Amino acid sequence: MNGLTAVAVGMKTVTLMLGGLVTLVTFRAYRRQGTLALRSLCAGFALVTFGSLVAGIVHQLTPLSYDYALVVESALTVGGFAVIAHSLYTDHT
Repeated sequence: MNGLTAVAVGMKTVTLMLGGLVTLVTFRAYRRQGTLALRSLCAGFALVTFGSLVAGIVHQLTPLSYDYALVVESALTVGGFAVIAHSLYTDHT
């Protein structure tokens, strides 16, 4: 593993930790309030965080090129942000 790869792995690790924290906080808020908007918000953050995890796995543990990891991460990030936007702009209780 070269220096740049080590930096990327470190940044992905921090992303997973912070994404997991944000997902946990929104999940607890959903459990406390019970609103569908908070549930969607939690799901959106979970998708974005999961995208980072899957991209790291594809990049480090499979023979596929980094391009595949980037496509997987981007698709899950787009899906996650779509769910987050939906949770912010819809009025469901």
